[in-house]
This record gives sequence, C-alpha cells and structure tokens, in this order.
Amino acid sequence: MTANTDPDSKQPKMPIALDAVGGDNAPGEIIEGAVQAYRESGVPITLVGPRDLLLTELDRINASDSRIELVDAPHNIAMDESPVQAVRHKRESSIVVGMDLVKKGRASGFVSAGNSGAIMAASVLRLGRSAEIDKPALASVFPTLAGECLMLDVGASTDCRVDDLVRFAVMGSVYCQRVMMMPNPKVGLLSNGEESSKGNSIVQQTHERLASSNLNFVGNIEGKDIPFGKADVIVADGFVGNVALKTAEGVAEFAFKLLRDEFDRASLLSKIGGLLLMPSLRRIKRRFDYDEYGAALLLGVDGIVLIAHGRSKAKAIKNALLRAYSAVEFGVVNHIRVGSDQMVRRSSIPVSG
Repeated sequence: MTANTDPDSKQPKMPIALDAVGGDNAPGEIIEGAVQAYRESGVPITLVGPRDLLLTELDRINASDSRIELVDAPHNIAMDESPVQAVRHKRESSIVVGMDLVKKGRASGFVSAGNSGAIMAASVLRLGRSAEIDKPALASVFPTLAGECLMLDVGASTDCRVDDLVRFAVMGSVYCQRVMMMPNPKVGLLSNGEESSKGNSIVQQTHERLASSNLNFVGNIEGKDIPFGKADVIVADGFVGNVALKTAEGVAEFAFKLLRDEFDRASLLSKIGGLLLMPSLRRIKRRFDYDEYGAALLLGVDGIVLIAHGRSKAKAIKNALLRAYSAVEFGVVNHIRVGSDQMVRRSSIPVSG
C-alpha cells in the first residue's frame, strides 16, 4: 500500500518521527527526504534533532513553510558509541526522544539512519518487546525473480537460540501473509547446504522444529537460492543474514559498475546498442537499489521502527517514511502479535518464548 498522494487529504492521527541527525548524510539529505515524502505523498512527519539546525536546513531547501513538525533533541548518538550506554545516558538524543514520541503516542512510528545498535537498544528499552518474543528481528525486503522475499534477521540479533529462529519464521510468515499478501508463504532456513544435516547445531535443531510445524517450510536453502525465489521468508540469525544481505548489495553494485566501465570503453556501435538496452538496465538496477526499499522493519518490538542504511540519501529516506506509513496503516504490530500467537498455537510449534 502506498501513502495518500494528496497532502491536504485525511492523514493518520499521529506523524512518523524521523531522526534528522542520524546517518552519514545527515541532516541535509535526511530532511530533504522528509520534505519529499510530505510533498509527494502527504506523509505527516515530525523531525527530531537540534531545533536551530532543523530550521536552518529547512530554510536552505526552501521548505521552512512546510507543515512538518519539529521536536528539539539537542544531542546525537554517534556511530561509534556504545549503544546501550548511549541510550541510557543521552536522554535528549534524537534516537531516544524520537522513540519516546512513539511510546507516548505522539508519533505512530520512528525512522532513523543512525547508530543501528542504539536504535535497537532504544526500541527494546523504551518500547518493549511484543508478547512472547524474546529477540527482535530486522526484516528486509529482497528482490527475486519471483517478485520479492522477506529476509530476517539481517542484523538485530546475532546470537540466536532455536526458539528465536522459530519465532523469526513465524513473524516472517505472518508479515508476508498479512502485509505482502502471500496466502501461504514458503519458509526457507538459510544454511550451508540443502540437506537437513547441514548447518551448525542451532540450524539443525531449527530445521527439525520447522519441519514438524504447519508452516510452509521448504527446508534449508543456500545463498544462491535466494534471488531465484525458492522461499518467500528467509530465516537466519542476524550475523548470517546481515552478511548475506550486504554481500548481495555489494555484488549488485559491483555488477552495475562493471557495466558502466565496459560501456565507457565500448565502441560507438556497442554504445548505440547499449543505449537501446538502457531502459531495461535501469529497471533492473531499481530492483536491486536499496534506496527503493528505504529501510528494514524491526519486528518483535511494541512499535513501528525502521532502520535505514547509514549512507541513505533523500530518496531512501523518502521511501523509508512511506514504508513506515504503510506499516502503520496495516497495523503491523498488532498483526505480528496476534498472528504469531495464533500461528504458534495452530502449528503446534514448541516455542518457550
């Protein structure tokens, strides 16, 4: 679902809070992305950061007259700071203030391209976990030949138990069913081989548990299977999932850079042929461009939280805000809470919680 395209039409009661000073390209690109989201799609937004800085940036891009709300947060959590310590001691940081807006019902969701560890720590400490879910999971949409799949976890929880991976499978299935409109999503467990005996002991035990459930479990899948749509839900711990996602992103960037380099060295006739293919190549590039997907949704916490790439520019931030808006409209938190409990009971999945 996309956001309403008329800024003056009916909007959600609460805005999306955006960390305006998080990320490598803050605050300029972040604020520009917020303005684009509001002007193009009517997403109500609250910018969180040092008020004077926000006003200066809005004036710089001729958006000082926009109806974007500002909330002062004089401090920022740097990328190299200890996440938990920073969240506990920097109460006036943009991440903590933004998360508190969600907790107090003054914002319907939170988006940041800042310190991902601090965002996850603040999500758990300020919002709390959803019932029965011990560890949250970052869920990222990934393009495949069959359309899209959902990969989780891609970085939130690196040390996972069997119960955690089973919960990730359940949350991913619920999300695909109720948000991505897949009636019976295929669940795959990321491993170093398709056989049930492959993987470490955690992966092997998870395979056994999922195989005995009523989920549409297709077994272990390897990294090479992901782009071909062998599974709709890709389950992994946060370490493996993050490596797989970042590797795929790097390979995609590498491939398109090679194409550009070859085009620059090509003969005139080859360049003419390449120009004819350019519209198709641009469409392919968009499918693999993380800017198109905006951010990863943090599932398992009691609120809508999206974490964007640290190097996000305006386009990625705009799309992250649109994704957050859609998550609010779909009632993702409630769907995950209710749907996960129902699926666990219906599937007789032994989860200790």
